[in-house]
Amino acid sequence: MVCAFIISALNLVYPYVTKEIINNYVPNRLMTMLLSAAGFLIGFYLLKAGLNYFLHSWGHIVGVRIQSDMRRELFAHLQKLPFCYFDDNKTGVIMSRMTNDLFQVSELAHHGPEDVFLSLITMIGAFAVLATINIYLVLIVFAFIPIFVLFALLMRKHMNKVYKEARAAQGEITADIESAISGMRVSRAYTAQEHEQQKFDVGNGKFVECRKRQFILLGKFHSSMTFFTDFLYFIVLFAGGLFFYYGKINVGDFTAFVLYVSTLITPIRTLITIYDQIQEGATGFKRFCDIMDVEPEKQAPDAISPNKLDGHIVFDNVTFGYKNSDGDGDTTVIRDFSLEIHAGKTVALVGPSGGGKTTLCHLIPRFYEIDDGCIKIDGHDIRKLDRNVLRRNIGIVQQDVYLFNGTVKENIAYGDFTASDDRIIAAAKRANIHDYIMSMPNGYDTEVGERGVKLSGGQKQRISIARAFLKNPPILILDEATSALDNATEMLIQGALAELSNGRTTLVVAHRLSTVKNADEIIVITQNGAEERGTHEQLMANNGIYKTLYDYQFKNL
Repeated sequence: MVCAFIISALNLVYPYVTKEIINNYVPNRLMTMLLSAAGFLIGFYLLKAGLNYFLHSWGHIVGVRIQSDMRRELFAHLQKLPFCYFDDNKTGVIMSRMTNDLFQVSELAHHGPEDVFLSLITMIGAFAVLATINIYLVLIVFAFIPIFVLFALLMRKHMNKVYKEARAAQGEITADIESAISGMRVSRAYTAQEHEQQKFDVGNGKFVECRKRQFILLGKFHSSMTFFTDFLYFIVLFAGGLFFYYGKINVGDFTAFVLYVSTLITPIRTLITIYDQIQEGATGFKRFCDIMDVEPEKQAPDAISPNKLDGHIVFDNVTFGYKNSDGDGDTTVIRDFSLEIHAGKTVALVGPSGGGKTTLCHLIPRFYEIDDGCIKIDGHDIRKLDRNVLRRNIGIVQQDVYLFNGTVKENIAYGDFTASDDRIIAAAKRANIHDYIMSMPNGYDTEVGERGVKLSGGQKQRISIARAFLKNPPILILDEATSALDNATEMLIQGALAELSNGRTTLVVAHRLSTVKNADEIIVITQNGAEERGTHEQLMANNGIYKTLYDYQFKNL
């Protein structure tokens, strides 16, 4: 800002020196003063060049740092948002806000203040000097400026809406690309490339239309502002010519006046040029604020942090329905559900799809907030527990294993980032994956690819189990952990899961009833809630839903 101020001041020197040269130094043959003025101008220009270098290089560095800080703050906020936010918002749209939007914000943060400040200082300085030359001529010229300001304000109202629509369309394109690339194998397998291309073309067409409207408005704005600045030149030349003709101004003052008006018009042109950037940056900042204004997961003010949980879980008349991130909508999945799981016991949830089995698993670590009732662990309402403490005591092995783009060791270390290599290897051995890892080109330092694409389903599942072994939680949730595997791989992994479950409170969700026969209790969940409960033998003897499901699965064996 200091550099911008000095540059603005230096911009006002040249017209003044020109006036003195024409009115004084040349007519009076003051060669020494002429050479001195020339030397001063060269010195000013060198100083201005140095200031411009600093302004543009370090100004951009400041912009990048602002972008980095905002991205860090946004990413940290995303880590705290409730899961319903990610249910309602596409990954690609969020990515667009973190990249494209924040880039535009940083550009505005860098160029906006300095350009506006430099322009205002130059305009105020030019006006002050012009007033000393001929106040009446200045009033004639500046009488047209309010028209320009009014027009700009009217245009901005229309442009704000169009810029926001363009940003949203760009986010949708990013989401479509992210989805298409992630699902490339599926689209190839079903020869659906043309369908994906059509989907992309629709989104791309919407983006083009938004941009088209945006640039039409921008074209109207720029052409109108260019006409306005040209009209100012016309007014200066016409009115100034009349003043000169009638002897109200001399040739040097007239020349200086024209140069100062040029100095005045330059910042006006700058403001016109950055108007598009201001709109882009302001829209990006609004979208940034839209995310930052979303309420993060709430922590109880008096949250407690037990050193360790034993794993005695109680569902007491729990009711839950999915809502969006705004709290609207209510699709009740669980109603008045009660269940007690004693510490160290294994309970299996079975039944037809849509009964809420996976949802119950998501409620224990507070991925979602229940609508009514209470969930307790060791007598503590989970809403009174510190979220991080709660989740540190829960291990989850799911059907859809997510591996991060990194090495095998890094993915296992998600169970405990402080673990030594020996503990990581020990966890891998217990998950029956160590020998395979050692056969890979770089062992534990082998890259797994995006989402673990370089590994088979069984290998990814065993790495997930190794994570859980490393975490060593008192509560374990197995959500369809083997349903996507073949029988041979399932048998191999079942041994690892049996060891992992030993001594822990384990909640198993399974459709393959052969995997839950040895559970301490089996609960049949339907859309009506818990229909049946008991051991495998008891449920088979009851001749109810469980026996029907079991017989259906094994009728051909």
